[in-house]
Amino acid sequence: MEQQEASKDAVMTRIGQAVMLLHGGDREEARNRFRILWEELGERGSALHRCTLAHYMADTQDDPEDELDWDLRALAAAELPGAGPEGPDATREAVAVRAFLPSLHLDLAADYLALRRFEAARTHLDQAWEAVGALGVESEDGHGEAVRAALGRLEHRMRGSGTGT
Repeated sequence: MEQQEASKDAVMTRIGQAVMLLHGGDREEARNRFRILWEELGERGSALHRCTLAHYMADTQDDPEDELDWDLRALAAAELPGAGPEGPDATREAVAVRAFLPSLHLDLAADYLALRRFEAARTHLDQAWEAVGALGVESEDGHGEAVRAALGRLEHRMRGSGTGT
């Protein structure tokens, strides 16, 4: 059990290291590390690992269609029934994956808007608003507030472009 916990921590540590590269401006190296880790995880990887990895891998893409593909993979991992672990960590992972849903739908709405697929953008923006309750009223790191603000900005962009009602 301890070895399994260390392994899970190692995966999230590796994802975190690649995210730091991404945020530091080295998108290519982040993309390479994410790709290697994705291949290692495969279908046996936990929903949380696959969701987190695909979510950030989308941000490394140059092509909007590729970004959409990775965001769809992240959502698929988050919505896969029974994808979480069994045992005491199951609830914790399910809560963590559920907390990703507002961001995942937000990203998909932005992807579809960039691709001028306005109906799909509206659908995912609405789903993001519906899922935002999973973030709770407040969070220590301000994540919920940041997601709500981003939802508001995208809503404003859609209305300003004449595509959102």
